[in-house]
Amino acid sequence: MENLITLVNKLQRACTALGDHGDESALPTLWDSLPAIAVVGGQSSGKSSVLESVVGKDFLPRGSGIVTRRPLVLQLHRIDEGREYAEFMHLPGKRFSDFAAVRKEISDETDRETGRSKQISSVPIHLSIYSPNVVNLTLVDLPGLTKVAVEGQPESIVQDIENMVRAYIEKPNCIILAISPANQDLATSDAIKISREVDPKGERTFGVLTKIDLMDKGTDAVDILEGRSYKLQFPWIGVVNRSQADINKSVDMIAARTREREYFSSTQEYRHLASRMGSEYLGKVLSKHLESIIKSRIPGLQSLINKTIIELESELSRLGKPVATDAGGKLYMIMEISRGFDQIFRDHLDGTRSGGDKVYAVFDNQLPAALKRLQFDKNLSLDKVRKLITEADGYQPHLIAPEQGYRRLIESSLGTIKGPAEAAVDAVHSILKDLVHKSIGETVELKQYPTLRVEVANAACESLERMKEESKRATLQLVDMECGYLTVEFFRKLPQDIEKGGNPSHSIYDRYNDAYLRRVGSTVLSYINMVCATLRNSIPKSIVYCQVREAKRSLLDYFFTEMGRKETKQLSSLLDEDPAVMQRRTSLAKRLELYRSAQAEIEAVAWAK
Repeated sequence: MENLITLVNKLQRACTALGDHGDESALPTLWDSLPAIAVVGGQSSGKSSVLESVVGKDFLPRGSGIVTRRPLVLQLHRIDEGREYAEFMHLPGKRFSDFAAVRKEISDETDRETGRSKQISSVPIHLSIYSPNVVNLTLVDLPGLTKVAVEGQPESIVQDIENMVRAYIEKPNCIILAISPANQDLATSDAIKISREVDPKGERTFGVLTKIDLMDKGTDAVDILEGRSYKLQFPWIGVVNRSQADINKSVDMIAARTREREYFSSTQEYRHLASRMGSEYLGKVLSKHLESIIKSRIPGLQSLINKTIIELESELSRLGKPVATDAGGKLYMIMEISRGFDQIFRDHLDGTRSGGDKVYAVFDNQLPAALKRLQFDKNLSLDKVRKLITEADGYQPHLIAPEQGYRRLIESSLGTIKGPAEAAVDAVHSILKDLVHKSIGETVELKQYPTLRVEVANAACESLERMKEESKRATLQLVDMECGYLTVEFFRKLPQDIEKGGNPSHSIYDRYNDAYLRRVGSTVLSYINMVCATLRNSIPKSIVYCQVREAKRSLLDYFFTEMGRKETKQLSSLLDEDPAVMQRRTSLAKRLELYRSAQAEIEAVAWAK
């Protein structure tokens, strides 16, 4: 069973090192789930003397006003033999065998945190005492409750102390050690008043009555000690502390314990209660109770720890890896994050993620619809055919066939296809840009580094811009190719007109009859439709080759080349993580280490039971 208190002591020290020490934090902490005994009492109630009696050493600062201004987590470790010594967690490895030096260090460490302004702080001091004369126990000494502020203290000090005490004793895992002086009316006891508010049934309150030997003659504390004046679930325990004269004479604490035992066994009113009175008995009762509480809490502790480990791992995963320190590590990190984005972008195009289907929609819907809207048949009206054919003849009508007229009609019609071709290039470019921004948002690591996120997005969009220009050039070239060389076989297969032209006897503006011009228009329209069908298939091929395929293959190639040329300082500027995030990750990592260690140690103790 002693392993249980040792385990809790170790976990509480680790919690304190992490700043997890049961203050007003809104989040549940491991500290809050660990059983602890909080010592509560008003000023001059004998609180310090009780603690020193349990320990058997003078080690607490004394004086007027509020002496205890920070919680003191006091962990007692029983050793079989050897010299007594003390250790502070803020001074690892340093052993104090002189307990007067312990008292001074408590006072000095309080001032380091609060200054000499008599302010209070909720950050605890952690003190371990190793002695063969103590029982395994953890006690938290809290500032004494007071009703008025003294000189040099803010008016809020009264409420501040009460708030700090409440923050500890409201926790359901806190055992309250309520110190009340016997020479005062119990109804006015600060300790009883506040413990009654947080623990009305007295289920986790131990009542300790001090200064029994200072009561007025003819009065006694039997009604209180036997639970008639104020009933608690656990019996009241009376103690007799050293007098101020004893303290001034440095009366040995062991001798004081002996004198305390003699007082209860020799005083008629308390003789029947002597076996359960005194500071030595108090220490044993509290240690035994703490052990039983810890044992009952182990399943709940294990559950809390397992759940918290999962939550911490999840948040650490969300925050991402810490920034590397050397240039090579930084470059590798940038490349890895960027490749992660690149893969997400490819997944969108390949259909593993949504969005790539919009490119196909351009080829299957937008481009055909745009070509259809060109309405080639209306562009080849009788008047337009006549105009171009006659203009192509110049001053002399053609002898064989109006070839130049044919060419001009075809070229003017094919030229209109450039508009839909360019629009298809732009539409695919816009889709790819949207997918870049979508992929940037889906790359978790890029959220961690705002500057890198902007740089990667800019680099990707610049690459898409270059690809768009190349795609536009190649796609429009396809149209130019069709304009530059006509398919001769198409015209050779057409039936030849017996009359090779119009009637030369007509005026120059009416040298072709309407039937002939209609045949020319119909021939040109058939050819245009044939070419249009070809381009409807080849334009998507060009766009995919120059934009989609190239974006999949080399979206960040230029960016990677540039990264290889940058120096450490420039790389660091890209990994400009928010300092608060860095601090949060460090804190979470330490906390996770604590919880994993706690998990292993609690399981070991649980198995050993």
